[in-house]
Amino acid sequence: MTNDSPTSQLKEAGNQAFAEGDWDKALSFYTQALNLIELDTPEKAILYKNKAAVYLKVSDYEAAIKDCTTSLEICPNDPKALFRRCQAYEALEKFEEAYKDARQVHNLDKNNKAIAPVLKRLHDIVQDRMARFAQTTTKVTQMMEIAFDLSTTVEKRETATSNLLVLAKESAGADLLVKEGIFEKINSLLKKETTPSIVVSCIRIVSALCKGNLPRAKMILQLLGVPWLLDQLNSNNDDQVSAAQYCCQTVINTISGLDLKDDKQPDKALCEANRKEIDTILTCLIYCSTSRTITGKCRDAVLELMMRNCEYRALDWAERLVDINGLQRMMQIASELEEMKYESSMEITENTRTIISCALGKVYDNMYYDLIKERFSAKIEDFIHEQLQTPGMESKVRVVVAVTTLLLGPLDVGSSIIGKEGVLEMILVMANSGDFLMQRVSCEALIAAASKKDKASAILAQGVTILKKLYQIGNDNIKVRALVGLCKLGSCGGTDSSWKPFTDGSTMKLAEACRRFLINPAKDKDMRKWAIEGLSYLTLDAEVKEKLIEDKEALQSLIEVAKSGDFSVIYGVVSTLVNLCNAYDKQEIIPEMLELAKFAKRHVPEQHELDDPDFVHKRVDILGKAGVTVGLVSLCKTESENCKELIARVFNAICEHQNLRGIVVQQGGAKALIPLALEGTAKGKYQASQALARIGITINPEVAFPGQRMCELIRPLLGLLDLECNALENFEALMALCNLAGFEAPRKRIIKENGVSKIENYMYENHEMLQKAAVQAMSNLLFSEEVVKLFEGKNDRTKYMILLSTSEDIEMSKAAAGALAILTSVSKRASRKVFEALEWKEILCFLLSNTDKDVQYRGAVIVKNIASHSKELAEKLLVPEVLMVLDVLSKFETPEMAKVTECVKATLQLAEQWKLVEKEDESEDEL
Repeated sequence: MTNDSPTSQLKEAGNQAFAEGDWDKALSFYTQALNLIELDTPEKAILYKNKAAVYLKVSDYEAAIKDCTTSLEICPNDPKALFRRCQAYEALEKFEEAYKDARQVHNLDKNNKAIAPVLKRLHDIVQDRMARFAQTTTKVTQMMEIAFDLSTTVEKRETATSNLLVLAKESAGADLLVKEGIFEKINSLLKKETTPSIVVSCIRIVSALCKGNLPRAKMILQLLGVPWLLDQLNSNNDDQVSAAQYCCQTVINTISGLDLKDDKQPDKALCEANRKEIDTILTCLIYCSTSRTITGKCRDAVLELMMRNCEYRALDWAERLVDINGLQRMMQIASELEEMKYESSMEITENTRTIISCALGKVYDNMYYDLIKERFSAKIEDFIHEQLQTPGMESKVRVVVAVTTLLLGPLDVGSSIIGKEGVLEMILVMANSGDFLMQRVSCEALIAAASKKDKASAILAQGVTILKKLYQIGNDNIKVRALVGLCKLGSCGGTDSSWKPFTDGSTMKLAEACRRFLINPAKDKDMRKWAIEGLSYLTLDAEVKEKLIEDKEALQSLIEVAKSGDFSVIYGVVSTLVNLCNAYDKQEIIPEMLELAKFAKRHVPEQHELDDPDFVHKRVDILGKAGVTVGLVSLCKTESENCKELIARVFNAICEHQNLRGIVVQQGGAKALIPLALEGTAKGKYQASQALARIGITINPEVAFPGQRMCELIRPLLGLLDLECNALENFEALMALCNLAGFEAPRKRIIKENGVSKIENYMYENHEMLQKAAVQAMSNLLFSEEVVKLFEGKNDRTKYMILLSTSEDIEMSKAAAGALAILTSVSKRASRKVFEALEWKEILCFLLSNTDKDVQYRGAVIVKNIASHSKELAEKLLVPEVLMVLDVLSKFETPEMAKVTECVKATLQLAEQWKLVEKEDESEDEL
């Protein structure tokens, strides 16, 4: 192959691009050259080897291994290809493979000094791993003997199963456990085991073994089966139910490629390959959901599993539920009442109705086209029709309960059902019946039906009289529900203070009635829950907000209910808190449109004066100091995405106050906000992310987000660097990322999540505050070698940073100069790029003579760093203009100039060493 052939030219161009740090171009040239070579020649092996070098630079180690292996297939025993593959293996922590390649390099070239330290390091690592593997083998054998021997004491078996769980989370330990038949042993043990902690540990071992490991997950399904997983769910022990639910979800995640933590959607190809297993899990869950032999907690867990996974198109669970009569079974659960017990009734909990409403709503939301939505509605209508055809009042009561559940979930479907001829009339007749149970369920249906202003108008015409009549009944259970119905109807105008459906003063009277139920410890929990729901509607009224926030007893009762963590009260509690904080979405009023509406004599909503910012800030301050964070943390475990959004809104409103952020962290709010920022509605995630950013700005990240939690914060914050977010959200995210980038682990996560490019985009913004925050964040990111490589490449990044250092804004100048100081300290190539700026002399002199001492010091460090790299750079740098400024600065002896003077003297000493200036005579003339 001639040197002027196209292949050689492309290879040389690739080598040149590699030398300049332009990895993309280098890769492109090498790839083009390879495409021109058909046969396996030594030249082809070199090109693959060169490509591998590029992949090592950009940390794509899998690709580097692949190309090195291809090169070695053409030219076996090439030391460079072996060494590069060794580096890639070591980076991926495949130490045995790396050691094998390193030994081969050493055997091929005994005088290779570069491989000797690598070989020693890898030898020590491999020996250590072999020793630990031997220890792990012994430990696995010992622990399994103890754990599965029922004659051993419970305490020893608890310790043994806990140790097995630790081993199951390690690669070597997991392989040994599977080899020793752990699944069969656990299956056999759990048929007899009665100690809850041991049962839970065994279930968690199964979860750990199948997490992210497809062969093991499929082995579990084959050896144990889905019914076994559901049997573990069938318990009243909260820990066991949680562990079994997590185990089921882990199996689903593994066989579908789903990973919520890394925001990874199911893999379509993987789902198709495992379609049989995925469909079997869904079918078993559906049939289990209506079993009369399972506990209420198990039923709730099964419903949650279906709800969590029905939103993924690749799994196709939403449509499958419709096709295999899953909706009818869900409606059977939706129509259950604890008071109506009979032989074939299901056991439910106080949370079941809430969960089934959310589940039905989630399924309906994932009906992606009109035809399937129509089938959904038709299935629901068939169920209602069938129940109405069944003789007896019991079936009618069940219909009303089912309709109420629908109204709390897929509202459109519920509204459609209640709009059918005779349904609303039936509810009103039941409300007038005099039967306690009928009155109660009809009252709840009327409350649920008045969810929208247009629906409320219809009920205002027919139901207010009945609700008032029910309120007069002596039974408190009926009275409080009727009260909530009236509250809901009375709040139809929302925050519009000009729209009053009831007479003046009625709203305050209703609020006082709710308060009496809320603060009365003699009232049962259910009545307090309804009282809170009533307040959630009434607190849309600004006068009620002010009254409630000043009522310490009522406020404390509200917070105590929140702390209980009862999910049946969650919506009422968080809605009330959102209203108190004014944390709901506010419609922007354009003055021109307002005038136009007035001219057209259209109704114009009016904001109450008590909703002005000063009043809102006062209310939020009172809530934060009263300990509302503890209550919010307790309620965060809900599966309802809407409730999570409301919780995030309250958190964000509190975190807007700098003095309350420390309280939020102390009471566990920072930890609770991370999952809220990663999962849920788009608005909810933004609200939680902004709250996290505000905490990250004010409080040391090591305190607010200790350990791994700092890394979990990165993705939510990067999510705020979006065009959909406003400038304030962008700025707060950048400032928080700047603080986090000061620590190694989160800095690596920012790079891994492609955060560098997102942050860099804001360096070019016209918005001064955003630009400054981005530069400050980039300054901390430059402590990473990967980011330094970006600045070393063939681009204008370094040049742009030099120009920014001359900004009139002192903080901007300080940030840019600081970034340059870091960059020039570690990179000779970046130091050379300083001279690409046409006015580099003027810029360096500007920094050295700056009136701000921090900027001046950074300038002195930059000059010293450049001069220290080589004589060539020092000679180019130390021109007369720069030397003159350095000479002047070296004469200062004041304390405030000490750092600058010391740095300047060090630079002049370097100049003397390079023989660029003559050494000054230190002797002084006598007077």
